Amino acid sequence: MVLERLDHASRRSAPILAEVAGYGFTADAYHVVAAHPEGEGAAGAMAGALHDAGIEPGDVDYVAAHGTGTVLNDPSETRALHAVFGGHAPGLAISSIKSMVGHMIGASGALNVMVGVQAIRDGVAPPTINLTTPDPQCDLDYVPNVAREMRVDVALANAFGFGGQNAAVAVRRFQP
Repeated sequence: MVLERLDHASRRSAPILAEVAGYGFTADAYHVVAAHPEGEGAAGAMAGALHDAGIEPGDVDYVAAHGTGTVLNDPSETRALHAVFGGHAPGLAISSIKSMVGHMIGASGALNVMVGVQAIRDGVAPPTINLTTPDPQCDLDYVPNVAREMRVDVALANAFGFGGQNAAVAVRRFQP
């Protein structure tokens, strides 16, 4: 994936797949390896990305979740999504690419941004494979097992790290 300024990409007639609209970052230092149980840092990063982009929560179509498939992370991220998106949260398509490729530690965030861009480009929300028995605390639409064709104009990519590092990047369909 190449990130470049619009004027540079336009000069070389590069295909523009999406626009990086905004980002948010928090460093909550809640615990060395555990996420805050209510997802406070994650919610702050997502809200910051939307604010930086000037995007309303109801404008987001798809979330590339951090989604580690663990009993600590996934309920925490679900609570953060509820906090940021409110009544729009149940209408979001959400999935975790980690279900297919594993956790790539530092590369996971970059991969989630690419997944968001591809969802916009291809009109497909990738699945969370092997999701057969959802955790009752994870009550959102985690696109289980089969990719979903849908129009995606705005995607949010989450990446949460050890020590309370939380980042979110908002990407949107490029409008020339």
